[in-house]
Amino acid sequence: MNDSRTPSSSPAPGHGPSAPKDPAAQKREDRSARIAVTVFPALILAFAALGFFVPAAGQSIASYVPIFLGVIMFGMGLTLTIPDFTLVVRRPLPVLIGVVAQYLVMPLLALGVAKLLQLSPELAAGLILVGCAPGGTSSNVITYLAKADTALSVTMTSISTLLAPLLTPLIALWLAGTYLPIEAGPMALDIVKMVLIPVIAGLVIRLLFSRFVDLILPALPWVSVAGISLVVLAVVSGSADKVVEAGAVVLLAVVLHNGLGYLVGYWFARALRQPVRAARTASIEVGMQSSGLAATLAATYFSPVAALPAAVFSIWHNLSGAMLAMFYRRSADKHMNDVGA
Repeated sequence: MNDSRTPSSSPAPGHGPSAPKDPAAQKREDRSARIAVTVFPALILAFAALGFFVPAAGQSIASYVPIFLGVIMFGMGLTLTIPDFTLVVRRPLPVLIGVVAQYLVMPLLALGVAKLLQLSPELAAGLILVGCAPGGTSSNVITYLAKADTALSVTMTSISTLLAPLLTPLIALWLAGTYLPIEAGPMALDIVKMVLIPVIAGLVIRLLFSRFVDLILPALPWVSVAGISLVVLAVVSGSADKVVEAGAVVLLAVVLHNGLGYLVGYWFARALRQPVRAARTASIEVGMQSSGLAATLAATYFSPVAALPAAVFSIWHNLSGAMLAMFYRRSADKHMNDVGA
């Protein structure tokens, strides 16, 4: 579920899942979101296993990975509406905090974990590239389940994604470039082609054909998970021989990176006097990465081995996110009106 949104359409500020609604509709949304955070990781894990045991299956689609990512990003664009961006004007501080933390906390944490575990240059560069990626849109589902600020999460994800062509290659060059050579210019151009253009195209089509897009919105998360599953299949198949050798240390690195992202993201926001709901949203947003993009870039610019951290992250951050949502949800009612910037 690396790049999927809430099962219905993305909520506009003030009209998201936290707004009063029919109890039956609320129950349907909750059930749909719970399916998303349980079935999606299982499907991705199944495709990872297929790539490991039947490498030929993944190798046959390896050249199409950028197309899969473009489809995922186009689907994301279809879920966006203009109100998703109004929070930049209405509540600029929490949005800025979330995006800055996204591109500051996670890359530096990745570098720290890589040094702590003494990862090989390929795995270190791959983990840092995960940290340099924008927020994963599965964070919107997790934020919704946690009863945090879903509208804020959508805006943070959207802004960090639009900034990716500039910030991802620059930060990767700065940090991962100490491990492996990086072609920042071509990487930026690829991100524009695989991310920015599809997202903007999806947004434009949503504006022009909103009624039609509304009809297909419930299917978009499934299109998204199909795309990320195929990316993981290709990545794992390309490094199947290294999975057994490096699997344990990669999993440990991903667990540390993801968990520290949640923790530091929350306290970064609280240190800047953000309310609890906004801090919880920042925590989820910072900890969950667009690992599909990271896997694609790592496989393209480094090696399939370097893409392993992103592939493992795709599975783990959805499982950990679901657990974090359950933890936050227990005390969420205390903070439902806690939305001030």
